[in-house]
Amino acid sequence: MRIGIVCYPTFGGSGVLATELGMALADKGHEVHFITYNQPVRLDFISHQLHFHEVLMEEYPLFQYQPYELALSSKLVEVVRKHQLDILHVHYAIPHAYAAYMAKMMLKEKGIDIKVVTTLHGTDITLVGSHPTYKIAVEFSINNSDVVTAVSNSLKEDTKRLFNISKSIKVVHNFIDTKKYDKEHEAECKRIALAKPNERILTHISNFRPVKKVDDVIKVFYEVQKEVPSKLLMVGDGPERFDAEKLVKKLKIKDKVIFLGNSNEVAKILCYSDVFLLPSVSESFGLAALEAMAADTPVISTNTGGIPEVNVHGVTGFLSNVGDVKEMANNALNILESDEVLMKFKKNAKEHTKQFSLSNILPVYEEIYSSVLEKAL
Repeated sequence: MRIGIVCYPTFGGSGVLATELGMALADKGHEVHFITYNQPVRLDFISHQLHFHEVLMEEYPLFQYQPYELALSSKLVEVVRKHQLDILHVHYAIPHAYAAYMAKMMLKEKGIDIKVVTTLHGTDITLVGSHPTYKIAVEFSINNSDVVTAVSNSLKEDTKRLFNISKSIKVVHNFIDTKKYDKEHEAECKRIALAKPNERILTHISNFRPVKKVDDVIKVFYEVQKEVPSKLLMVGDGPERFDAEKLVKKLKIKDKVIFLGNSNEVAKILCYSDVFLLPSVSESFGLAALEAMAADTPVISTNTGGIPEVNVHGVTGFLSNVGDVKEMANNALNILESDEVLMKFKKNAKEHTKQFSLSNILPVYEEIYSSVLEKAL
């Protein structure tokens, strides 16, 4: 099949999922074209047969904000016609689903029936998409997609609650390539560079937006380090980073917290980790938690959105109410204070990720593509 993938080319979960999916499809012999304004950060052209088409924006003084959705829809038409694509798979409803619909209509006038699969990822529905400014257009775009998927049951229910959806929504969980997190390269996992042998390592990875509650990450760690010698790795960047660094200084734990910025070496960083912290206000799925678990790292998280579909309370980690820093800290200590308990949780976390493996999820997407194309015949 010839598949076009539209996503945000950033470190966010939707962009990561779309990129990993595209590379996996290419590995299976499909022709995959990424269409976005920058090359996706995790896209590896060297080992994958992939194509990238940049959406260019023309600067014009009349526009206060450049109309990206128009440029995108025009580029989609161009790429579909030139490369005879069969499917457009758009990730994140805003503005990708709307741009895909416009491209579909323009192509229809030229006798081309491109099929559109829309995958909903989270804040495109629960936060941004449901805003009155966008709601009508998002609702229309979802209902006019050929197939709609959501990354969790929680997000599916949120979509049905927030929008008037006539289209059926298929849940296809986020996946992970577990091979990337196998510790065959244990010798390269030199944690001594970050922590002393007697210290535990806690990790948080996100885009540092308010919804991630980065301040709670630091507060949880502050309580943990009082009882157990430990270090905190903060991976990512975003609007909350400055305040997070201020809080670290205020609590006088600057020597115990390491801000690493954005990184493409997530697997290697998680190799160092003993516990992953995810105190988010909301997560449609919790891909970062799944990545941590694949690297044998138990998760301390909130119990919101799709996180309970990933993190099993008392098995792969613990779940708490949003903002319950004290309980999250106590749960982390329950895991960290004993080597025996820690190893049990690490083993459970790794085992649980097998159901979300790439080998299980990829055929589901391939079946969706095949099914929608067969209906067109």
